[in-house]
Amino acid sequence: MSESTRLAFRITLIIGVFYFIGFTFIYLNTSIDFFYIISIFLLFLIFTFLVIRLHIENYIYQKIKVIYKTIHNQKRNKSKQLRDREQSLASIENVHHEVIAWSKEYQDQIDELKRLEIYRKEYIGNISHELKTPLFNIQGYISTLIDGGIEDESINLKYLTRSEKSVERLIKIVEELDTISRIESGELVLNKTRFNILDLVKEIFELFEVEASKKSSQFFFNKNYDHPIFVFADRLQLHTLLTNLISNAIKYGASKNGKIKISFFDMNENVLVEVTDNGPGISKEDLPRIFERFYRTDKARSRDAGGTGLGLAIVKHIVEAHNQVINVRSTIGLGTTFAFTLKKA
Repeated sequence: MSESTRLAFRITLIIGVFYFIGFTFIYLNTSIDFFYIISIFLLFLIFTFLVIRLHIENYIYQKIKVIYKTIHNQKRNKSKQLRDREQSLASIENVHHEVIAWSKEYQDQIDELKRLEIYRKEYIGNISHELKTPLFNIQGYISTLIDGGIEDESINLKYLTRSEKSVERLIKIVEELDTISRIESGELVLNKTRFNILDLVKEIFELFEVEASKKSSQFFFNKNYDHPIFVFADRLQLHTLLTNLISNAIKYGASKNGKIKISFFDMNENVLVEVTDNGPGISKEDLPRIFERFYRTDKARSRDAGGTGLGLAIVKHIVEAHNQVINVRSTIGLGTTFAFTLKKA
């Protein structure tokens, strides 16, 4: 039984009570045959029921259906699973649930837009600051040289060298932004090959050997690996990914006697790679935003270390470009671990 039929039936029953009272009064005060009165009473009920049902369908439900279809079609554009329900007439109960679900969905969207707006404002502020600092440094050094400092041998070369470093920093920021943009737009085509990731890690250890020795940092694996660990990935992009993680572990890890551990775990079809340091750790408040562009847990320390604030954003995009996942866990005072998966070859 449809909702309109049930509603019409309930209303007819209520009206039928008044019909019954009226026909009973007529029967008691006249000599009309009992069965004739009953027949007329039933005809009135049936006629009333049909009129009410028609009225409900033609007026009330037509208006409800417009509202329902508007909401339904908007949701259908997002999910093809609702296709079978498109032609059906919604019941009041269905409309009620649809409106509540639609309201919650759009409230969630509004909340997400507000969050993105906050992120956009922070992002603009951060990128402005990152670009402004080296630009102002270059402007200051060049102005000093133009105003006569070029003739002063005690500062001219020093200021030119500092200007060059600021230019290199600007170039690095632009290149890393371009890398993220190409990954997001799909322009960066991965050249996946089968290779031994142990060899790649050892190459990066050698690359940072001098930098690590300055801070007395040590590289090591979680255990001795007698056999190669083959993965199927873009070796060049994995080099960038591990370079960023290991470089961060050196820069922001323990100030002295740092320990950077690389671990591998078999995950059936995948290999889990972990990069762990014994640094100061990252607070719980900062962890959810650690992969955002230009986000820094310690802004002053990060800039002094020469970071652009884009390294972890690039790391996340490279992992996702391989259809894999990355996460981070950290304990204040103990250190931080970045873990990501790769396809086993």
